[in-house]
Amino acid sequence: METIKSYLEAMFAGLPNTAEVRKAKAELLQMMEDKYNELIAEGASENAAVGTVISEFGNLDELADDLGLSTALEVAHDISSATPRRNLTLDEVKDYMSARMKKAFLIALGVMLFVICVVFPILITGHGAAGAGMMFVDIAIGVGLVIYGSFVGSEFKYIEQEPCSIDLNTANYLKGERRHFLPIRSICVAVAVVLFIICWVPNLFVSMGLSTLGPALMFLMIGIGVFLLVYSGMISSAFDKLLGVNDAKTVSGTYSEGEGGKRPLRYKNKTAETIVTCYWPAVTSLYLIVSFLTFQWHLTWIIWPIAAVARRAVVMNCEAEE
Repeated sequence: METIKSYLEAMFAGLPNTAEVRKAKAELLQMMEDKYNELIAEGASENAAVGTVISEFGNLDELADDLGLSTALEVAHDISSATPRRNLTLDEVKDYMSARMKKAFLIALGVMLFVICVVFPILITGHGAAGAGMMFVDIAIGVGLVIYGSFVGSEFKYIEQEPCSIDLNTANYLKGERRHFLPIRSICVAVAVVLFIICWVPNLFVSMGLSTLGPALMFLMIGIGVFLLVYSGMISSAFDKLLGVNDAKTVSGTYSEGEGGKRPLRYKNKTAETIVTCYWPAVTSLYLIVSFLTFQWHLTWIIWPIAAVARRAVVMNCEAEE
């Protein structure tokens, strides 16, 4: 029966997601199940029963009038003709996610090196040239990692630039992987926020006579926090990208829905997507700038709860209407 259900999903994937189509889909599934059970009761093998059911009910063009799908099929044909989509295989999706994880690690590590580059001049106070030299080496390595990371996965540019689609099995695989990644994402964000809030604490070492250790640890904590945000954010956006490739107006557009019926965020345009993607890095930059200018670290942490509330408003304004 799972083979029949998968075949049925493929049949209806490109049809408009309307009440009439959903009703017809349910009716056809019931007919296919009845025929399958009848064949099994008559002694047919599972493979033979599945083959017979698909041969009898597997052509929507022949069943369109009986199911009331003539108009829906015409709409689906117009949609597919106007915007042909490349179907992504499960192997393509796995390779894309593997490349995105590598890309996220390299870019996040490069950004972290930018943040912590000042640690070397701070620690090597007695040898200014050595400290400055190590700082520029650190920056150079960071630039190299970011540039190299930007080329990782370039063979999958078509996923970013062209209309694509995924089937139900691939969508279920992605939802399962995203569900497993969600706790990791939550931990990364939580640890990053905590590091940003308490990063000023090492400066207490200054009063203990360790004038260089405090600032160095502070920048190191900030760098680790930035790494966690960038790394987890890029992976999370990759899941959302893949789960949002199907046309939201078709039956396949529902494949990304979770247990609660929630779909990945769909954006009005590329600018809206950029705003949401850059939101937390921008908040981090704001927090650090304000904190360094005022040195009121015990007060500037309030930026984080305010930003969390404000993000909902930003998302609502950037989200595309269904």
